[in-house]
Amino acid sequence: MSKENVEVVRESHAAFNRGDVEAAFKDFAPEFECDMSRAVGFNVDRDLYDLEQFRRLFDDYVGSWESFELGPDEFLDAGDHIVVPFTNRARGRDGIELHGRGTFLWTLRNGAIVRACLYQDRNEALEAAGLPS
Repeated sequence: MSKENVEVVRESHAAFNRGDVEAAFKDFAPEFECDMSRAVGFNVDRDLYDLEQFRRLFDDYVGSWESFELGPDEFLDAGDHIVVPFTNRARGRDGIELHGRGTFLWTLRNGAIVRACLYQDRNEALEAAGLPS
């Protein structure tokens, strides 16, 4: 199932970057939660987001930029966990560009995304997934 899990996460990223929000979230489980407690420089008002709150958070964040891309660097397979180091690229309405790095740890169950956790440190995410850093 792990190769299928990688494809679920890969397609979600691809759909998000082409602006197809419905396709990006189609494999998220209703009980999805996202842990943003490790977020640095990302304006969050809570540590844990449910699916609706997470969608709104991303809609608001992405909507504040003229352009935004969440570019995955790689997809590291750890069975039910997929580690995705990424570089986001954004351009403000004033033309200023931002590049930020982080790592998402995605957890899947029966082909559905049930959890995400944002890490600022790639090695910490790898360790949480049981992969060597």
